[in-house]
Amino acid sequence: MNKVKTKNRSAEIEALIREMTLEEKAALCGGDGHWHTNAIKRLGLDRAMMTDGPHGLRKVVQADGKTVQVPAACFPTASALAASWNPDVLAAAAGAIADEARAEGVSMVLGPGVNMKRSPLCGRNFEYYSEDPFLSGKMAAAVVRGVQEEGTCGAVIKHFACNNQEDNRMGVDVHISERALREIYLRGFEIAVKESAPVAIMTSYNRVNGVHAANSRALCTVIAREEWGFDGVLMSDWSTTAPEDGSIPWKCIEAGNDLIMPGSEKDDADIRQAYADGRLSEKEIRLCAGRIISLINKLDKKTKK
Repeated sequence: MNKVKTKNRSAEIEALIREMTLEEKAALCGGDGHWHTNAIKRLGLDRAMMTDGPHGLRKVVQADGKTVQVPAACFPTASALAASWNPDVLAAAAGAIADEARAEGVSMVLGPGVNMKRSPLCGRNFEYYSEDPFLSGKMAAAVVRGVQEEGTCGAVIKHFACNNQEDNRMGVDVHISERALREIYLRGFEIAVKESAPVAIMTSYNRVNGVHAANSRALCTVIAREEWGFDGVLMSDWSTTAPEDGSIPWKCIEAGNDLIMPGSEKDDADIRQAYADGRLSEKEIRLCAGRIISLINKLDKKTKK
């Protein structure tokens, strides 16, 4: 993507957004294929690539009609690294992952995972650091700093919030008090956001007190942005809007979940229809699109392929 040259980046982005049609802004709020942000070619907006982490790149490519995993170094699990109690160790491992990301044209690594180890039913326990929110937050902050140190790759902390089981992740409803939510389940995310400023946060599949995380304005806007000062992108986990009882696309935008991954024509149509019906304002769409453009501008264009 063409880097913004002016000192007033916000004004530059706003000017660019004014040139975009509603359809283009809605499309920008969804992915392109499985691993890319969308592009607006006529305005010179290129796409950015992301891959799974957090223990090494999981970049896949198409070769001879087959999906092929690009060879990558495999690092110790988050739980093993956290047992060192040494943030420098985690930052060093994360820096090595960022080096591979640059070599492979990857702009964002989908990690670290910052959820609590609260139940053996959580199939992602290997991706998470600890039962303790303070240790989890400090380790995650070190990883984010390691990934983002050179400024060419961004870290995406996940799964925001309360991802406590693997089975029925899209259907489970986590009922939790505000005190437990803030003191235990959100504390690690808060530390990582405030100490290391990750470029993005990935929301979880589950509901929290009856509301899908990707549709929760309380999580995405009130807590993350207004209380913690997070100024990056919130993105959905993959295909959260696909099931009939999954997250609602237009409500993702209303909540401040800027980017729906991997995105689909159905998502675009739902956002446009909500705008036409008056359920979703143009300002809400513009805010999400602007944050996505700002995110891409933070990442070095040399990593794009």
